[in-house]
Amino acid sequence: MKLSPGFRPFDWLLGLLLALPLAAAAAPADADPPVEGRDYVLIADGSPWQPLADGEVEVVEIFSYACHICDELHPRVEAWRRTLPESVRFTYLPVAYRVQDPFATGFFAAEALGELPRVHGATFDAVHRNGSLARNASTGEIAGYYGELGVDRERLERAMAADETRQKLNAAHEFLLRSGAQGTPTVIINGRYRVQARSLQDLLRISDQLIAKVRAESR
Repeated sequence: MKLSPGFRPFDWLLGLLLALPLAAAAAPADADPPVEGRDYVLIADGSPWQPLADGEVEVVEIFSYACHICDELHPRVEAWRRTLPESVRFTYLPVAYRVQDPFATGFFAAEALGELPRVHGATFDAVHRNGSLARNASTGEIAGYYGELGVDRERLERAMAADETRQKLNAAHEFLLRSGAQGTPTVIINGRYRVQARSLQDLLRISDQLIAKVRAESR
């Protein structure tokens, strides 16, 4: 599958950026239920990123290390995910507009080595605060930076080139396409609901409401 010629990944990101001042005015958590077409899009024939156990809910954040809105959202998501019920599985998924994406390659390689907690937040810092990585960093530059963080570079480079990583990159690209995500960050619930929000606070509020909706439907 290929992206259509009209695919513009940062349209929604720009709209979200412009709407950030509205965050303080976002509706409270007990507001009216989310409305299809306004608060979320129902994904036709949608399926989750990973198989679900009975009663389990999957929350996927499609993100980009180069996206400054994702960077701003990251600490909020880290705090929010700790409040989620045990039956909710939260997953970060790097955006893969192309299957050779260096940051996505580094993410999946680090994940395979169990090094994601060491590098994930540090990668946002490297791009947006200390300048250690450019937004268009190569896999070699990412491997070098992760080596500075204490990751075994030889093992990392092997993992970057592994078939498992290539398969995950392909799968991430396919998930991006079938979810209809038009930019980052995008939150997908159970592969079926794509959150539409006007602020970062709204993004998490609507996600909470959709999680509650899915859990109620599974009872």
